[in-house]
Amino acid sequence: MEDRPRCSIVRSPAVRTGGAGWYSGKLPFIHFPTTMRRLSALLLTAACAGAVHAAPMKLSDYMALSGPAPSATFRYGSAPSQYAELFMPPGKGPFPVAVLVHGGCWTKAFGGILQFRNMAGALAARGIAAWNVEYRRVDEEGGGYPGMYLDMNAALDTLAQAARHYPLDLQRLAAVGHSAGGQLVQWIGARPRIPSSSPLYRADALPVKNVVSLGGLADLRREAALIETSCERSTVQLAGTPSKERPDVFSDTNAGDLLPSGTRTILVTGELDTISPPRVAHDFAARARAAGDRAEVVILPGASHYDEVAAGSASWPLVLQAIETALAPTGTP
Repeated sequence: MEDRPRCSIVRSPAVRTGGAGWYSGKLPFIHFPTTMRRLSALLLTAACAGAVHAAPMKLSDYMALSGPAPSATFRYGSAPSQYAELFMPPGKGPFPVAVLVHGGCWTKAFGGILQFRNMAGALAARGIAAWNVEYRRVDEEGGGYPGMYLDMNAALDTLAQAARHYPLDLQRLAAVGHSAGGQLVQWIGARPRIPSSSPLYRADALPVKNVVSLGGLADLRREAALIETSCERSTVQLAGTPSKERPDVFSDTNAGDLLPSGTRTILVTGELDTISPPRVAHDFAARARAAGDRAEVVILPGASHYDEVAAGSASWPLVLQAIETALAPTGTP
């Protein structure tokens, strides 16, 4: 049997609703018996998220991830995948917010939002509200270009509305994405640079100036061959087809073409990641820094592509540190 702290789930009163159409759930948080010895908060968070994975995680381990039910669920469109889940920490707040965007090679085949509840629950236990986003992928009606990106815009607009009813501090906001979700959150950070002629342009977009990309496949232009090898996805699926009005399909879809964006990006990658190897993070960070943006690389020792997102992974303390660094108040190193 594992030698780890015993944790029990305690339910708090339901969070307050925001009017018609808003779902109110019960708020989960972690309670530790008072007789327990004090341990590192980071290790406690990882231990209570589920089984701790010592060996590099595989796809099957990732697919088995789970977490608590959300505090509330919000629809931002009529399609089945157009919704987001809110995970609230216990207490009065206001709380910093991590926007979570799952990966899965831009397809329904590899799960996503349910597995990301694992991270969302662990973040809520640390006092960070999580906005867990589902979206239309390339194998869903309306997915791909432009729908997938319009979903990101709509999900963030809905977050801004939710902040009127829940104690969310949108001045402390970071977007956290894994794999394909890394591409999308890096695009979110670059939205101010999208040409105004693009259907993806939003003049009043919620600013997201801090991004954590976990094994992200962010550069659609320069990593097209890797994306084809790792995910069997084509440029047409992810960026659309050229037209007279839009001859360069990367002009409004590729974070690598929208530098400098004024965004701070922390690129976190497993040492053993074969889907998005460490080289990808280093290359993007070098281009971002050369353009004048802030970019840092964190390599997780002995970690796979899937260790990057599991709160039970031995890599979780480093991943959590990156997220908390991105959420730190302006001016904090």
